Amino acid sequence: MTPSILRRILLTAFALLACGQAHALTPQQARALTTGEAETRIEALNQALPGADAQTIALIQALADNAVKFTDSAVFVVKDGKGTDPVSGLEVSVPEAAEDVINNNQMRGELDAALASIKLFAPDVKVRADAIKTLQAEPDEAKLPLIEKAYAAETAPALKDALGALRSAMLLGSTDQAKRLDAAQALGVSGTPATKTLLLDRQKVETEPDVKAAITVALRSIEGRLAWGERLGVVFTGISLGSILLLVALGLAITYGLMGVINMAHGELMMIGAYATYVIQNLFRAYLPAAFDWYVLLAIPASFLAAALVGAVLERSVIRWLYGRPLETLLATWGISLVLQQGVRTLFGAQNVPVENPAWLSGGVAVMSNLTLPFNRIAIIAFAVLVLAGVSALIARTRLGLFVRGVTQNRKMAACMGVNTARIDTYAFALGSGIAGLAGCALSQVGNVGPDLGQGYIVDSFMVVVLGGVGQLAGTVYAAIGLGVLNKLLEGWQGAVLAKIMVLVFIVIFIQKRPQGIFAMKGRSDEA
Repeated sequence: MTPSILRRILLTAFALLACGQAHALTPQQARALTTGEAETRIEALNQALPGADAQTIALIQALADNAVKFTDSAVFVVKDGKGTDPVSGLEVSVPEAAEDVINNNQMRGELDAALASIKLFAPDVKVRADAIKTLQAEPDEAKLPLIEKAYAAETAPALKDALGALRSAMLLGSTDQAKRLDAAQALGVSGTPATKTLLLDRQKVETEPDVKAAITVALRSIEGRLAWGERLGVVFTGISLGSILLLVALGLAITYGLMGVINMAHGELMMIGAYATYVIQNLFRAYLPAAFDWYVLLAIPASFLAAALVGAVLERSVIRWLYGRPLETLLATWGISLVLQQGVRTLFGAQNVPVENPAWLSGGVAVMSNLTLPFNRIAIIAFAVLVLAGVSALIARTRLGLFVRGVTQNRKMAACMGVNTARIDTYAFALGSGIAGLAGCALSQVGNVGPDLGQGYIVDSFMVVVLGGVGQLAGTVYAAIGLGVLNKLLEGWQGAVLAKIMVLVFIVIFIQKRPQGIFAMKGRSDEA
Protein backbone atom coordinates (compact mmCIF):
# COMPACT_ATOMS: atom_id res chain seq x y z
CA MET A 1 0.00 0.00 0.00
CA THR A 2 1.45 3.35 -1.03
CA PRO A 3 1.94 6.11 1.57
CA SER A 4 -0.69 8.28 -0.11
CA ILE A 5 -3.31 5.53 0.13
CA LEU A 6 -2.39 4.84 3.74
CA ARG A 7 -2.62 8.54 4.58
CA ARG A 8 -6.02 8.75 2.91
CA ILE A 9 -7.23 5.73 4.89
CA LEU A 10 -6.06 7.20 8.20
CA LEU A 11 -7.79 10.51 7.43
CA THR A 12 -10.95 8.59 6.67
CA ALA A 13 -10.65 6.65 9.91
CA PHE A 14 -10.39 9.86 11.91
CA ALA A 15 -13.42 11.25 10.08
CA LEU A 16 -15.39 8.13 10.94
CA LEU A 17 -14.35 8.48 14.56
CA ALA A 18 -15.66 12.03 14.51
CA CYS A 19 -19.01 10.86 13.11
CA GLY A 20 -19.50 7.97 15.51
CA GLN A 21 -17.77 5.41 17.72
CA ALA A 22 -15.31 3.26 15.70
CA HIS A 23 -15.23 -0.49 16.32
CA ALA A 24 -11.89 -2.30 16.34
CA LEU A 25 -11.44 -5.08 13.81
CA THR A 26 -11.61 -8.55 15.38
CA PRO A 27 -10.10 -11.82 14.05
CA GLN A 28 -13.63 -13.16 13.55
CA GLN A 29 -14.57 -10.12 11.40
CA ALA A 30 -11.37 -10.46 9.38
CA ARG A 31 -12.17 -14.12 8.58
CA ALA A 32 -15.80 -13.26 7.80
CA LEU A 33 -14.64 -10.64 5.28
CA THR A 34 -12.20 -12.98 3.54
CA THR A 35 -13.61 -16.52 3.62
CA GLY A 36 -16.91 -18.14 2.78
CA GLU A 37 -19.55 -17.53 0.15
CA ALA A 38 -19.87 -14.11 -1.50
CA GLU A 39 -23.26 -13.48 0.13
CA THR A 40 -21.97 -14.04 3.67
CA ARG A 41 -18.86 -11.93 2.99
CA ILE A 42 -21.02 -9.09 1.66
CA GLU A 43 -23.20 -9.29 4.78
CA ALA A 44 -20.08 -9.10 6.95
CA LEU A 45 -18.83 -6.16 4.90
CA ASN A 46 -22.05 -4.22 5.40
CA GLN A 47 -21.96 -4.92 9.13
CA ALA A 48 -18.35 -3.76 9.41
CA LEU A 49 -18.76 -0.49 7.53
CA PRO A 50 -20.64 1.58 10.17
CA GLY A 51 -17.98 2.68 12.65
CA ALA A 52 -15.16 0.97 10.74
CA ASP A 53 -11.69 1.64 12.19
CA ALA A 54 -8.43 2.15 10.29
CA GLN A 55 -7.59 -1.60 10.36
CA THR A 56 -10.97 -2.51 8.85
CA ILE A 57 -10.57 0.10 6.12
CA ALA A 58 -7.04 -1.14 5.38
CA LEU A 59 -8.29 -4.72 5.07
CA ILE A 60 -11.11 -3.67 2.69
CA GLN A 61 -8.57 -1.79 0.55
CA ALA A 62 -6.25 -4.83 0.53
CA LEU A 63 -9.15 -7.08 -0.52
CA ALA A 64 -9.91 -4.71 -3.40
CA ASP A 65 -6.20 -4.82 -4.36
CA ASN A 66 -6.13 -8.67 -4.28
CA ALA A 67 -3.45 -8.51 -1.58
CA VAL A 68 -4.99 -10.87 1.03
CA LYS A 69 -4.23 -14.53 1.79
CA PHE A 70 -5.75 -16.86 4.37
CA THR A 71 -5.33 -20.20 6.09
CA ASP A 72 -7.71 -22.20 8.24
CA SER A 73 -6.76 -20.13 11.28
CA ALA A 74 -5.43 -16.74 10.12
CA VAL A 75 -5.71 -13.92 7.58
CA PHE A 76 -2.71 -12.09 6.06
CA VAL A 77 -2.28 -8.87 4.11
CA VAL A 78 0.62 -9.42 1.71
CA LYS A 79 2.58 -6.60 0.09
CA ASP A 80 6.05 -6.65 -1.43
CA GLY A 81 6.47 -10.24 -0.22
CA LYS A 82 5.85 -9.31 3.43
CA GLY A 83 2.88 -10.42 5.51
CA THR A 84 0.92 -8.32 7.99
CA ASP A 85 -1.72 -9.28 10.53
CA PRO A 86 -4.76 -7.11 9.58
CA VAL A 87 -5.98 -7.03 13.20
CA SER A 88 -2.80 -6.02 15.04
CA GLY A 89 -0.91 -4.47 12.13
CA LEU A 90 2.23 -6.42 13.09
CA GLU A 91 4.46 -8.10 10.53
CA VAL A 92 4.04 -11.88 10.44
CA SER A 93 5.33 -14.71 8.28
CA VAL A 94 2.96 -16.06 5.64
CA PRO A 95 2.74 -19.87 5.45
CA GLU A 96 3.34 -21.46 2.07
CA ALA A 97 -0.05 -23.16 2.36
CA ALA A 98 -1.86 -19.79 2.54
CA GLU A 99 -4.41 -19.33 -0.26
CA ASP A 100 -5.30 -16.19 -2.19
CA VAL A 101 -8.68 -14.63 -1.47
CA ILE A 102 -10.80 -14.87 -4.64
CA ASN A 103 -13.28 -12.07 -5.35
CA ASN A 104 -15.99 -12.60 -7.95
CA ASN A 105 -17.52 -9.71 -9.86
CA GLN A 106 -20.28 -9.26 -7.29
CA MET A 107 -17.77 -9.07 -4.45
CA ARG A 108 -15.56 -6.66 -6.38
CA GLY A 109 -18.52 -4.36 -6.90
CA GLU A 110 -19.36 -4.47 -3.18
CA LEU A 111 -15.75 -3.73 -2.23
CA ASP A 112 -15.65 -0.75 -4.59
CA ALA A 113 -18.94 0.50 -3.17
CA ALA A 114 -17.62 0.04 0.38
CA LEU A 115 -14.48 2.04 -0.40
CA ALA A 116 -16.64 4.71 -2.01
CA SER A 117 -18.76 4.82 1.17
CA ILE A 118 -15.63 5.32 3.22
CA LYS A 119 -14.43 8.10 0.92
CA LEU A 120 -17.64 9.99 1.67
CA PHE A 121 -15.71 11.36 4.67
CA ALA A 122 -12.55 12.31 2.76
CA PRO A 123 -11.31 15.91 3.18
CA ASP A 124 -11.16 16.44 -0.61
CA VAL A 125 -14.49 17.57 -2.11
CA LYS A 126 -13.70 15.89 -5.45
CA VAL A 127 -13.03 12.54 -3.74
CA ARG A 128 -16.39 12.78 -1.96
CA ALA A 129 -18.16 13.70 -5.21
CA ASP A 130 -16.62 10.69 -7.01
CA ALA A 131 -17.66 8.44 -4.13
CA ILE A 132 -21.26 9.61 -4.39
CA LYS A 133 -21.26 8.92 -8.14
CA THR A 134 -19.97 5.39 -7.51
CA LEU A 135 -22.68 4.68 -4.95
CA GLN A 136 -25.41 6.12 -7.18
CA ALA A 137 -24.76 3.34 -9.70
CA GLU A 138 -26.07 0.65 -7.31
CA PRO A 139 -27.95 2.01 -4.27
CA ASP A 140 -27.96 -0.47 -1.37
CA GLU A 141 -30.08 0.03 1.75
CA ALA A 142 -27.47 -1.82 3.82
CA LYS A 143 -25.17 1.21 3.48
CA LEU A 144 -27.88 3.63 4.63
CA PRO A 145 -26.41 4.22 8.15
CA LEU A 146 -23.13 5.36 6.58
CA ILE A 147 -24.99 7.62 4.14
CA GLU A 148 -26.91 9.16 7.05
CA LYS A 149 -23.64 9.95 8.83
CA ALA A 150 -22.13 11.38 5.66
CA TYR A 151 -25.24 13.50 5.06
CA ALA A 152 -25.04 14.93 8.59
CA ALA A 153 -21.32 15.72 8.21
CA GLU A 154 -21.41 17.10 4.64
CA THR A 155 -20.89 20.87 4.29
CA ALA A 156 -20.93 21.35 0.50
CA PRO A 157 -24.56 22.16 -0.54
CA ALA A 158 -24.37 20.35 -3.90
CA LEU A 159 -22.94 17.18 -2.33
CA LYS A 160 -25.48 17.34 0.51
CA ASP A 161 -28.29 17.41 -2.07
CA ALA A 162 -26.69 14.49 -3.90
CA LEU A 163 -26.43 12.50 -0.67
CA GLY A 164 -30.09 13.25 0.04
CA ALA A 165 -31.02 11.91 -3.41
CA LEU A 166 -28.81 8.84 -2.80
CA ARG A 167 -30.54 8.24 0.54
CA SER A 168 -33.94 8.36 -1.19
CA ALA A 169 -32.70 5.97 -3.88
CA MET A 170 -31.65 3.50 -1.19
CA LEU A 171 -34.99 3.81 0.61
CA LEU A 172 -36.84 3.12 -2.65
CA GLY A 173 -36.12 -0.58 -2.15
CA SER A 174 -37.13 -0.60 1.51
CA THR A 175 -39.65 -3.10 2.82
CA ASP A 176 -41.48 -0.21 4.52
CA GLN A 177 -44.21 1.18 2.24
CA ALA A 178 -44.09 4.64 3.85
CA LYS A 179 -40.35 4.91 3.24
CA ARG A 180 -40.76 3.88 -0.39
CA LEU A 181 -43.53 6.47 -0.85
CA ASP A 182 -41.39 9.26 0.68
CA ALA A 183 -38.41 8.18 -1.43
CA ALA A 184 -40.41 8.25 -4.67
CA GLN A 185 -41.72 11.74 -3.90
CA ALA A 186 -38.24 12.99 -2.99
CA LEU A 187 -36.69 11.58 -6.17
CA GLY A 188 -39.21 13.51 -8.27
CA VAL A 189 -37.10 16.67 -7.90
CA SER A 190 -34.09 14.92 -9.46
CA GLY A 191 -33.21 15.30 -13.10
CA THR A 192 -30.64 12.59 -13.71
CA PRO A 193 -30.90 9.66 -16.14
CA ALA A 194 -29.69 7.32 -13.39
CA THR A 195 -32.64 8.27 -11.17
CA LYS A 196 -35.03 7.74 -14.06
CA THR A 197 -33.61 4.25 -14.64
CA LEU A 198 -33.87 3.48 -10.93
CA LEU A 199 -37.53 4.54 -10.82
CA LEU A 200 -38.36 2.58 -13.98
CA ASP A 201 -36.85 -0.57 -12.47
CA ARG A 202 -38.77 -0.06 -9.25
CA GLN A 203 -42.00 0.64 -11.13
CA LYS A 204 -41.87 -2.84 -12.69
CA VAL A 205 -41.84 -4.63 -9.34
CA GLU A 206 -43.83 -2.23 -7.15
CA THR A 207 -47.18 -3.66 -5.98
CA GLU A 208 -48.56 -0.88 -3.77
CA PRO A 209 -50.85 1.45 -5.83
CA ASP A 210 -49.94 4.59 -3.86
CA VAL A 211 -46.20 4.05 -4.29
CA LYS A 212 -46.61 3.16 -7.96
CA ALA A 213 -48.60 6.35 -8.57
CA ALA A 214 -45.90 8.42 -6.80
CA ILE A 215 -43.24 6.78 -8.99
CA THR A 216 -45.24 7.65 -12.12
CA VAL A 217 -45.50 11.30 -11.06
CA ALA A 218 -41.78 11.40 -10.27
CA LEU A 219 -40.93 9.90 -13.67
CA ARG A 220 -42.97 12.54 -15.47
CA SER A 221 -41.17 15.29 -13.58
CA ILE A 222 -37.74 13.84 -14.32
CA GLU A 223 -38.55 13.24 -18.00
CA GLY A 224 -39.60 16.88 -18.30
CA ARG A 225 -36.26 18.08 -16.93
CA LEU A 226 -34.31 15.66 -19.12
CA ALA A 227 -36.25 16.80 -22.18
CA TRP A 228 -35.16 20.38 -21.54
CA GLY A 229 -31.57 19.22 -21.24
CA GLU A 230 -31.84 17.44 -24.59
CA ARG A 231 -33.38 20.51 -26.26
CA LEU A 232 -30.67 22.80 -24.94
CA GLY A 233 -28.05 20.25 -25.99
CA VAL A 234 -29.39 20.28 -29.57
CA VAL A 235 -29.33 24.08 -29.63
CA PHE A 236 -25.76 24.21 -28.30
CA THR A 237 -24.62 21.56 -30.79
CA GLY A 238 -26.28 23.54 -33.58
CA ILE A 239 -24.56 26.75 -32.50
CA SER A 240 -21.26 24.88 -32.28
CA LEU A 241 -21.71 23.53 -35.81
CA GLY A 242 -22.78 26.99 -36.96
CA SER A 243 -19.64 28.56 -35.50
CA ILE A 244 -17.52 26.05 -37.42
CA LEU A 245 -19.45 26.79 -40.62
CA LEU A 246 -18.98 30.49 -39.91
CA LEU A 247 -15.21 30.11 -39.64
CA VAL A 248 -15.13 28.09 -42.86
CA ALA A 249 -17.46 30.46 -44.72
CA LEU A 250 -15.78 33.71 -43.64
CA GLY A 251 -12.87 33.03 -45.98
CA LEU A 252 -15.27 32.22 -48.80
CA ALA A 253 -17.22 35.40 -48.08
CA ILE A 254 -14.08 37.24 -49.17
CA THR A 255 -12.73 35.06 -52.01
CA TYR A 256 -16.16 34.26 -53.49
CA GLY A 257 -18.43 36.91 -52.04
CA LEU A 258 -16.18 39.92 -52.60
CA MET A 259 -13.86 38.71 -55.38
CA GLY A 260 -16.21 36.41 -57.29
CA VAL A 261 -13.69 33.51 -57.32
CA ILE A 262 -15.20 30.02 -57.04
CA ASN A 263 -12.38 28.47 -55.03
CA MET A 264 -12.86 24.69 -54.85
CA ALA A 265 -9.52 24.44 -53.00
CA HIS A 266 -10.88 26.36 -50.02
CA GLY A 267 -11.28 23.13 -48.05
CA GLU A 268 -7.64 22.24 -48.71
CA LEU A 269 -6.57 25.63 -47.34
CA MET A 270 -8.41 24.65 -44.16
CA MET A 271 -6.52 21.38 -44.22
CA ILE A 272 -3.21 23.27 -44.42
CA GLY A 273 -4.16 25.25 -41.32
CA ALA A 274 -5.00 22.03 -39.48
CA TYR A 275 -1.69 20.42 -40.45
CA ALA A 276 0.16 23.57 -39.39
CA THR A 277 -1.46 23.10 -35.96
CA TYR A 278 -0.31 19.47 -35.96
CA VAL A 279 3.27 20.51 -36.75
CA ILE A 280 3.32 23.16 -34.01
CA GLN A 281 1.94 20.60 -31.56
CA ASN A 282 4.74 18.16 -32.37
CA LEU A 283 7.39 20.89 -32.09
CA PHE A 284 6.13 21.82 -28.63
CA ARG A 285 6.01 18.17 -27.58
CA ALA A 286 9.60 17.65 -28.73
CA TYR A 287 11.26 20.89 -27.64
CA LEU A 288 8.94 22.62 -25.12
CA PRO A 289 7.07 19.83 -23.30
CA ALA A 290 6.61 21.97 -20.19
CA ALA A 291 4.70 24.56 -22.25
CA PHE A 292 2.71 22.04 -24.30
CA ASP A 293 -0.66 23.30 -23.02
CA TRP A 294 0.01 26.64 -24.73
CA TYR A 295 0.91 25.38 -28.19
CA VAL A 296 -2.49 26.54 -29.50
CA LEU A 297 -1.50 30.18 -28.96
CA LEU A 298 1.33 29.75 -31.48
CA ALA A 299 -0.68 27.41 -33.73
CA ILE A 300 -3.31 30.09 -34.42
CA PRO A 301 -0.99 32.59 -36.17
CA ALA A 302 0.99 29.73 -37.73
CA SER A 303 -2.12 28.23 -39.33
CA PHE A 304 -3.19 31.65 -40.63
CA LEU A 305 0.21 32.42 -42.13
CA ALA A 306 0.65 28.96 -43.69
CA ALA A 307 -2.75 29.05 -45.44
CA ALA A 308 -2.38 32.74 -46.39
CA LEU A 309 1.02 32.09 -47.99
CA VAL A 310 -0.33 29.18 -50.03
CA GLY A 311 -3.34 31.29 -51.03
CA ALA A 312 -1.12 34.17 -52.14
CA VAL A 313 0.99 31.83 -54.27
CA LEU A 314 -2.15 30.35 -55.86
CA GLU A 315 -3.55 33.77 -56.65
CA ARG A 316 -0.33 35.08 -58.18
CA SER A 317 0.41 31.95 -60.20
CA VAL A 318 -3.00 30.68 -61.37
CA ILE A 319 -6.12 32.53 -60.26
CA ARG A 320 -5.09 36.04 -61.34
CA TRP A 321 -5.25 34.87 -64.97
CA LEU A 322 -8.82 33.53 -64.58
CA TYR A 323 -10.80 36.47 -63.16
CA GLY A 324 -14.15 36.80 -64.91
CA ARG A 325 -14.03 33.16 -66.11
CA PRO A 326 -15.95 31.22 -63.44
CA LEU A 327 -15.95 27.81 -65.15
CA GLU A 328 -12.19 27.84 -65.75
CA THR A 329 -11.63 29.05 -62.17
CA LEU A 330 -13.76 26.24 -60.78
CA LEU A 331 -11.91 23.57 -62.77
CA ALA A 332 -8.48 25.02 -62.01
CA THR A 333 -9.07 25.28 -58.25
CA TRP A 334 -10.54 21.77 -58.19
CA GLY A 335 -7.33 20.50 -59.78
CA ILE A 336 -5.29 22.50 -57.25
CA SER A 337 -7.26 20.88 -54.42
CA LEU A 338 -6.27 17.43 -55.67
CA VAL A 339 -2.62 18.50 -55.89
CA LEU A 340 -2.68 19.86 -52.33
CA GLN A 341 -4.30 16.68 -51.01
CA GLN A 342 -1.68 14.51 -52.67
CA GLY A 343 1.09 16.77 -51.40
CA VAL A 344 -0.14 16.34 -47.83
CA ARG A 345 -0.39 12.57 -48.29
CA THR A 346 3.23 12.54 -49.47
CA LEU A 347 4.48 14.63 -46.53
CA PHE A 348 2.35 13.30 -43.65
CA GLY A 349 0.88 10.02 -44.94
CA ALA A 350 -2.63 9.06 -45.97
CA GLN A 351 -3.80 8.26 -42.43
CA ASN A 352 -5.36 10.80 -40.10
CA VAL A 353 -3.04 12.38 -37.56
CA PRO A 354 -4.13 13.19 -33.98
CA VAL A 355 -4.10 16.71 -32.57
CA GLU A 356 -4.33 16.70 -28.78
CA ASN A 357 -6.38 19.21 -26.83
CA PRO A 358 -4.42 21.20 -24.26
CA ALA A 359 -5.47 20.58 -20.67
CA TRP A 360 -7.46 23.82 -20.45
CA LEU A 361 -9.58 22.77 -23.44
CA SER A 362 -10.31 19.27 -22.11
CA GLY A 363 -13.43 18.38 -20.18
CA GLY A 364 -16.52 20.53 -19.97
CA VAL A 365 -18.97 22.35 -17.77
CA ALA A 366 -22.02 20.41 -16.52
CA VAL A 367 -25.06 22.65 -16.95
CA MET A 368 -27.62 19.92 -16.28
CA SER A 369 -27.41 16.24 -15.42
CA ASN A 370 -27.67 15.27 -19.09
CA LEU A 371 -26.06 18.38 -20.59
CA THR A 372 -22.31 18.98 -20.52
CA LEU A 373 -20.83 21.75 -22.65
CA PRO A 374 -17.31 20.74 -23.82
CA PHE A 375 -14.66 23.40 -23.30
CA ASN A 376 -13.24 22.91 -26.81
CA ARG A 377 -16.63 23.61 -28.38
CA ILE A 378 -17.14 26.68 -26.20
CA ALA A 379 -13.67 27.89 -27.19
CA ILE A 380 -14.48 27.45 -30.90
CA ILE A 381 -17.66 29.53 -30.52
CA ALA A 382 -15.68 32.30 -28.78
CA PHE A 383 -12.90 32.02 -31.38
CA ALA A 384 -15.40 32.37 -34.24
CA VAL A 385 -16.81 35.53 -32.62
CA LEU A 386 -13.31 37.01 -32.30
CA VAL A 387 -12.38 36.15 -35.89
CA LEU A 388 -15.66 37.64 -37.13
CA ALA A 389 -15.03 40.84 -35.16
CA GLY A 390 -11.49 41.05 -36.55
CA VAL A 391 -12.57 40.52 -40.16
CA SER A 392 -15.41 43.03 -39.82
CA ALA A 393 -13.06 45.64 -38.37
CA LEU A 394 -10.47 44.98 -41.09
CA ILE A 395 -12.99 45.30 -43.93
CA ALA A 396 -14.83 48.31 -42.50
CA ARG A 397 -12.12 50.33 -40.75
CA THR A 398 -8.73 49.74 -42.40
CA ARG A 399 -7.07 51.05 -45.53
CA LEU A 400 -6.85 47.51 -46.94
CA GLY A 401 -10.56 47.02 -46.31
CA LEU A 402 -11.35 50.29 -48.06
CA PHE A 403 -9.32 49.24 -51.10
CA VAL A 404 -10.98 45.80 -51.17
CA ARG A 405 -14.43 47.33 -51.08
CA GLY A 406 -13.47 49.86 -53.73
CA VAL A 407 -12.06 47.23 -56.09
CA THR A 408 -15.10 45.03 -55.51
CA GLN A 409 -17.60 47.78 -56.33
CA ASN A 410 -15.78 49.37 -59.27
CA ARG A 411 -12.41 47.95 -60.29
CA LYS A 412 -11.76 50.44 -63.11
CA MET A 413 -12.54 53.48 -61.00
CA ALA A 414 -10.34 52.15 -58.16
CA ALA A 415 -7.46 51.70 -60.63
CA CYS A 416 -7.97 55.25 -61.88
CA MET A 417 -7.67 56.48 -58.29
CA GLY A 418 -4.24 54.88 -58.01
CA VAL A 419 -5.17 51.62 -56.31
CA ASN A 420 -2.93 48.69 -57.30
CA THR A 421 -5.81 46.31 -58.01
CA ALA A 422 -3.57 43.31 -58.69
CA ARG A 423 -1.89 43.67 -55.30
CA ILE A 424 -5.25 44.14 -53.56
CA ASP A 425 -6.51 40.94 -55.22
CA THR A 426 -3.54 39.07 -53.79
CA TYR A 427 -3.99 40.55 -50.32
CA ALA A 428 -7.73 39.79 -50.30
CA PHE A 429 -7.25 36.22 -51.53
CA ALA A 430 -4.48 35.64 -48.97
CA LEU A 431 -6.76 37.02 -46.23
CA GLY A 432 -9.58 34.67 -47.20
CA SER A 433 -7.14 31.77 -47.33
CA GLY A 434 -5.69 32.66 -43.94
CA ILE A 435 -9.15 32.66 -42.39
CA ALA A 436 -9.66 29.19 -43.88
CA GLY A 437 -6.43 28.18 -42.10
CA LEU A 438 -7.87 29.47 -38.82
CA ALA A 439 -10.94 27.31 -39.43
CA GLY A 440 -8.63 24.32 -39.88
CA CYS A 441 -6.89 25.15 -36.59
CA ALA A 442 -10.25 25.22 -34.81
CA LEU A 443 -11.42 21.99 -36.45
CA SER A 444 -8.26 20.20 -35.31
CA GLN A 445 -9.45 20.61 -31.71
CA VAL A 446 -12.67 18.63 -32.26
CA GLY A 447 -11.48 15.79 -34.51
CA ASN A 448 -8.60 14.12 -36.26
CA VAL A 449 -6.72 15.83 -39.07
CA GLY A 450 -6.49 14.16 -42.46
CA PRO A 451 -6.05 14.89 -46.19
CA ASP A 452 -9.84 14.86 -46.69
CA LEU A 453 -10.60 17.25 -43.83
CA GLY A 454 -11.92 20.07 -45.99
CA GLN A 455 -14.13 17.97 -48.26
CA GLY A 456 -16.87 17.68 -45.65
CA TYR A 457 -17.27 21.45 -45.31
CA ILE A 458 -16.74 22.99 -48.75
CA VAL A 459 -20.32 22.48 -49.99
CA ASP A 460 -21.86 23.64 -46.71
CA SER A 461 -19.67 26.74 -46.66
CA PHE A 462 -20.71 27.69 -50.20
CA MET A 463 -24.36 27.26 -49.16
CA VAL A 464 -23.78 29.57 -46.19
CA VAL A 465 -22.27 32.31 -48.38
CA VAL A 466 -25.01 32.08 -51.02
CA LEU A 467 -27.81 31.93 -48.44
CA GLY A 468 -26.43 34.84 -46.44
CA GLY A 469 -25.99 37.08 -49.46
CA VAL A 470 -22.89 37.31 -51.63
CA GLY A 471 -20.38 39.70 -50.09
CA GLN A 472 -22.34 40.22 -46.86
CA LEU A 473 -20.56 39.26 -43.63
CA ALA A 474 -23.72 39.81 -41.56
CA GLY A 475 -25.64 37.45 -43.83
CA THR A 476 -22.86 34.87 -43.46
CA VAL A 477 -23.27 34.95 -39.67
CA TYR A 478 -27.06 34.52 -39.78
CA ALA A 479 -26.83 31.79 -42.41
CA ALA A 480 -24.08 29.83 -40.61
CA ILE A 481 -25.78 29.79 -37.20
CA GLY A 482 -29.23 29.23 -38.74
CA LEU A 483 -28.10 26.30 -40.88
CA GLY A 484 -26.16 24.78 -37.98
CA VAL A 485 -29.14 24.81 -35.62
CA LEU A 486 -31.60 23.77 -38.35
CA ASN A 487 -29.38 20.87 -39.38
CA LYS A 488 -29.13 19.54 -35.80
CA LEU A 489 -32.86 19.91 -35.20
CA LEU A 490 -33.64 17.97 -38.38
CA GLU A 491 -31.03 15.32 -37.53
CA GLY A 492 -32.83 14.57 -34.28
CA TRP A 493 -36.09 14.27 -36.20
CA GLN A 494 -35.21 12.50 -39.44
CA GLY A 495 -31.54 11.42 -39.19
CA ALA A 496 -28.33 12.86 -40.65
CA VAL A 497 -28.87 11.95 -44.33
CA LEU A 498 -32.46 13.18 -44.62
CA ALA A 499 -31.53 16.29 -42.63
CA LYS A 500 -28.88 17.21 -45.24
CA ILE A 501 -31.39 16.69 -48.06
CA MET A 502 -34.05 18.77 -46.32
CA VAL A 503 -31.58 21.62 -45.67
CA LEU A 504 -30.53 21.58 -49.33
CA VAL A 505 -34.17 21.67 -50.48
CA PHE A 506 -34.81 24.58 -48.12
CA ILE A 507 -31.87 26.54 -49.55
CA VAL A 508 -32.92 25.86 -53.16
CA ILE A 509 -36.47 27.10 -52.44
CA PHE A 510 -35.14 30.13 -50.54
CA ILE A 511 -32.77 31.13 -53.35
CA GLN A 512 -35.60 30.73 -55.89
CA LYS A 513 -37.69 33.20 -53.89
CA ARG A 514 -34.83 35.52 -52.91
CA PRO A 515 -31.83 35.15 -55.26
CA GLN A 516 -29.85 37.89 -53.49
CA GLY A 517 -29.82 35.90 -50.22
CA ILE A 518 -30.74 37.15 -46.76
CA PHE A 519 -28.92 40.45 -47.31
CA ALA A 520 -28.51 41.98 -50.77
CA MET A 521 -25.29 43.74 -51.82
CA LYS A 522 -25.58 47.48 -51.39
CA GLY A 523 -24.06 49.99 -53.80
CA ARG A 524 -23.24 49.86 -57.48
CA SER A 525 -20.87 47.41 -59.13
CA ASP A 526 -18.93 48.11 -62.30
CA GLU A 527 -21.47 46.00 -64.23
CA ALA A 528 -24.41 48.19 -63.14
